[in-house]
Amino acid sequence: MTTLDEVRPPAAGTPPRPRPLPLVAAVPLAVVAGVALLLAFPPYGWWPAALAGVAALAAATHRRRIRAGAGLGFVTGLTLFAPLLAWTNLHTGYLPWVLLSLSQAAYLALLGAATAYVSPLVDRWRAGWPAVTGLLWVGQEALRDRTPFGGFPWGRLAFSQGDSPLLRLAALGGAPLVTFAVALCGGLLVSLLWRPWRGFRPVLALPVVGLVAVLAAALATPVGLRGDGGQVTVAIVQGNVPRLGLDFNAQRQAVLDNHVEATLGLARQVAAGQARRPDLVVWPENSSDIDPLRDAAAGARITLAADTIGVPILVGAVLRGPGEGQVRNAGLLWRPGSGPDTDQLYTKRHPVPFAEYVPMRDLARMVSKQVDRVRADFVPGTEPGVLRTDDAVLGDVICFEVAYDGLVRDTVINGAQLLVVQTNNATFDESEALQQMAMVRLRAVEHGRDALMASTVGVSGFVSPDGRVDGATGFNTGAVVVRQMRLGDGATLATRLGVWPEAALVVAAVAVLAGAALRRRRPLPPPG
Repeated sequence: MTTLDEVRPPAAGTPPRPRPLPLVAAVPLAVVAGVALLLAFPPYGWWPAALAGVAALAAATHRRRIRAGAGLGFVTGLTLFAPLLAWTNLHTGYLPWVLLSLSQAAYLALLGAATAYVSPLVDRWRAGWPAVTGLLWVGQEALRDRTPFGGFPWGRLAFSQGDSPLLRLAALGGAPLVTFAVALCGGLLVSLLWRPWRGFRPVLALPVVGLVAVLAAALATPVGLRGDGGQVTVAIVQGNVPRLGLDFNAQRQAVLDNHVEATLGLARQVAAGQARRPDLVVWPENSSDIDPLRDAAAGARITLAADTIGVPILVGAVLRGPGEGQVRNAGLLWRPGSGPDTDQLYTKRHPVPFAEYVPMRDLARMVSKQVDRVRADFVPGTEPGVLRTDDAVLGDVICFEVAYDGLVRDTVINGAQLLVVQTNNATFDESEALQQMAMVRLRAVEHGRDALMASTVGVSGFVSPDGRVDGATGFNTGAVVVRQMRLGDGATLATRLGVWPEAALVVAAVAVLAGAALRRRRPLPPPG
């Protein structure tokens, strides 16, 4: 049977065309690549599997025609994203999950096509294979993180490295540099293992040296708190919800009461000397889906909690307005004695498409009538989430905003001393919560800040600037966790550079594709 990679026999006197792996081996290898990448992410967290996944996809697509490379990349993408995003189908039905998985797999199809496209260049410049692999992965993620509707950065290689020494590189160049390092190591692996039956060659030692060098550089990267600020005591209140699912807020009063009662319980422990008095209490996203600025009873309940504990509460609230029929997803500081401080209010800047607002609603309704649960589109905010208490400056981001590099960095360059992620995982499952916590770990390292994630149902916890998690709560349970946090007031190299490392890597990826275009116009070298 003729494969897509078979070509006409070479003319007499010309070297034979380098051959790809047989298609019967390449397709299973693409599946293996997807499985390996999946295992690198929470809840599994086997971070070295990401390197193997990158290597397997590079080997499967190398020297293939572009359409075959795209097909193999799509196989890898679907194998990765369908189970990774399975939490999206828990309450909305299968179709939205299938469409999201297919759309994300399409980006890996582009990666597979690009990897096949640059094969002539890689064959000519074998030592550059690892770097080319890293650049193409960064380019693919840069595109996927921004398109469509603002992108969907879930499943970035960098977010699989929570326990890896490569996570430390986030302090130098953020998530793009970590992704580049992971893919670079995967490229080193494939260059080491490619066609081993030809016997030992001295050049095979170079990938081993490269792997050691990358890991050594990561371990040598200093991480930790930037600046020498003081300490504050922070309490996370995870109030839990009456039931999981899309209708978790059908009992909005019960959700609010859970967080009020948990805070009152902490106040009793403080009064009895059984717990340290916090300087700040953090409630999660959606802890008050009743607008406490317009509903007197809801406001009174939060005031009771703040006055009793005697410290400000950062409340995750759904606020009506500013216009008729509009709503906002907000973090609002509620002070003891004076109530809501509307000067310290953050409105979520990146509402979730098809969950907090519905693009092309009429068309989306044809896909799933669940979109009509979003009765009013959430209005995005315009200002970074920098909130000031008497004791600390908070960098607040809400839910999946933590996946976006710029939204987190904006809070730090505007003075945030702590990173705070308010989230609601009641419509998903524990795997989604753990994947989100992995993002918080990267952000803490990236900006040299103590960080926390406060969830309605879990997982909540504190993260130190070296990426370690402390006080992690269980899922679908109520909990209160109190820890001391250190205030940061300096900047990492990643904070100072911002988007420039990613921009440089993307420009280099484009240059590689341009070089491959030139190379494809020339005769191919002999296999080697």
